[in-house]
This record gives sequence, structure tokens and C-alpha cells, in this order.
Amino acid sequence: MVGQFLIYNNMKKILLILILFSAVITRAQQAENIIIITTDGFRWQEAFKGMDETLAKDKRFNQADSSYIYKKYWAENENERREKLMSFMWSVLAKKGQIYGNRTIGNKVNNANPYWFSYPGYNEIMTGYADTLINSNHYPENPNTTVLEFLNKQSKIKGKVAAFGAWGVFDNILNEKRAGFPVVSAFDKMGGKNPNENQKLINAMLADSFKPFHEEECLDVFTHYGALEELKTNKPRVLYISYGETDEWAHAGFYRSYLDAAHQVDAWIKEIWDFVQNDPQYKDKTALVFTTDHGRGDITKSEWTSHGPQIKDASEIWFAAMGPKIEAKGEMKEENQLYQNQFAQTMAKIMGYTFEANHPIANEIPGVVK
Repeated sequence: MVGQFLIYNNMKKILLILILFSAVITRAQQAENIIIITTDGFRWQEAFKGMDETLAKDKRFNQADSSYIYKKYWAENENERREKLMSFMWSVLAKKGQIYGNRTIGNKVNNANPYWFSYPGYNEIMTGYADTLINSNHYPENPNTTVLEFLNKQSKIKGKVAAFGAWGVFDNILNEKRAGFPVVSAFDKMGGKNPNENQKLINAMLADSFKPFHEEECLDVFTHYGALEELKTNKPRVLYISYGETDEWAHAGFYRSYLDAAHQVDAWIKEIWDFVQNDPQYKDKTALVFTTDHGRGDITKSEWTSHGPQIKDASEIWFAAMGPKIEAKGEMKEENQLYQNQFAQTMAKIMGYTFEANHPIANEIPGVVK
């Protein structure tokens, strides 16, 4: 009897240890931070297939520099081409996370909204709701609740949310007046009323910079370094960064610049991820989401410069994520149909929350979060 009691007692201890160990592992796998990155109007065609040879050869689009484009981005093999263009996306993100949207193998991601341009797309990404009332880039403050605003209301995250966007309209898209977190967009000054020395330098360069997009949008380099400084100094739990040059150069018909802008965004994401993985607060506790607001034309090659409901394939987009609780499945190759309105709840679930608001919210993407 004594022996049986000792065996029973030992089994109870072992079971308790296993339960505690399991709880520690679960906590370690939970994402405590999330970095959400978008690059405006970047096509799935380049994301999954790399440089488009037809566009690179076209004198209307190659900026009289096809030799540069070929030297930097061309390879006979499609997988090599896409990795030349988006090295981090394919060498790290694809191996450690999940990437959706390669339509050549039937894996489809689309806008749910019917407009296929920026404000409706960003609203859909951030609110999980394809609101048909948001039908203009000049729409005023967003009446819908974003997942960023929702997360900022959570006790463990409140005051630790920040957003940086090259496009000035993000003040309205994210409803900065109501949301309760800083939205630094276009030519807003970095650091608020008390910028540090790095932020002062960024602000001075921003004010004196070349402004190809006038006052509506700054160059991505300023958005990037402003966001990176925020990451280093204020250590947000939730950080959103929106780059814009992929869309601007595409509208201009500058294919070389469009590719360069995408390539630079990929390099900047690597820089952010390298910092994250070498910082105790973020290392192995941070998720990364990468996507776009809309697609562009491709069926008619000359329509690659455009998007909107008149361009029949401009709703075709993509989505990528990696981090704690996100299984490393790589490029998703099964036939499937996902929609942009699923992104918001997916991001909330990655952080361990269920996104709720006074408007419809689509369910998360199945299988992203373990």
C-alpha cells in the first residue's frame, strides 16, 4: 500500500510538472507584439513570380533602362526571380511563416470591397469589414473601428500602439482623432513635441526633401526610419508601417522604380526583423504580417499602372505572416479563396484576442494561428 501511495504521489508530481511546463511553452508561443507592414499596390505577380519580362522590355515602362532591370532582377527560373526581388520575403518569411496568393496554383486572395483602391482596401485590412460606404480616397474620418484601435483598448497593450504611413490619408483611415494612438503620416513630425536627436534629424531632412508626390505623401525612407526609431525608443507592442512608393511609381508607369521600391521595402523589413530578433522585448515574441491594399492590372499588360473597378483583375492581392503561434507552412499551394476582410481578425487572433466592434468582422484565415 505504501509503495502504491508513493507511486501515485510521484505520478501526481510528474503530471503537475508537465502541466506547468505546457503552460510555460504556451505562454512562450503567444505573440506579445505584432508588426504589420503594407506596401501599397504591390502586385501578386511580382511577389510570386518576380520581374515581369514583358514590362521590363516595354519602352513605355522601363525608363530606358532595361539593362539595369535585367541585371538586378532577372533569372530564368521563376523562384530565383522572385527571391532576387524579395529576398527576405522568400528566404525568411516563406520558410518560417505562411504566404498566400499565388494564383498560378489556385491559391487566391482578393479584396472583398468592390472598389479596389487604397482607402477602401486599408479600411478592409484594418476593420475586417468591406464597408461599401467608404468609396473614395477623400472619405473623412473612418467611422469603423480598426484592429489597432481595438488592441489599444486592451489593458496589456494600451498606450503601446503606433502607426506610420507615407500617405497623409492614414490620419483618416485609422481615425487618429478617436483612436487614441499616434498616427504619423506624410509630413507629420516624428517624435511629437519632444523628439530625440535622431527624430530631429529625420524631421529636418523630411522638411527639406524632394517631394515628387507633393504634400500628400512623403518618400518611404522617412516613414521607415521614423518607424524604426519608434521601435527602438518607445518599444510599441503593436506597430503599423505603410510604404507607398510601389503604388506611386506604378501609376507613373516607372517599372524600374516600382521594382526598386519593392526591393527596398523587402530590405527594410529585414532590417526591422533583425532588430526585433536581437532585442530582449521582441525576440521570439513578435509576429510579422505583410500584405497590400489592392492589386493592379495584368490581363491587359498596359493596365499594370492602374487599379480600381474598371480593371477586372485589380482585386487580386496576397498575404504573409510569421511569428509565435504561426505554423511554418511556407507558400500555400492548395486551391483556396481568401479575402482581405479576414486579415483583421487574423491579426487579433495572433495576439490572443477576438476582435469585436459595432460593425461586421469577417472570420480569421483558418490555419494561420495554431
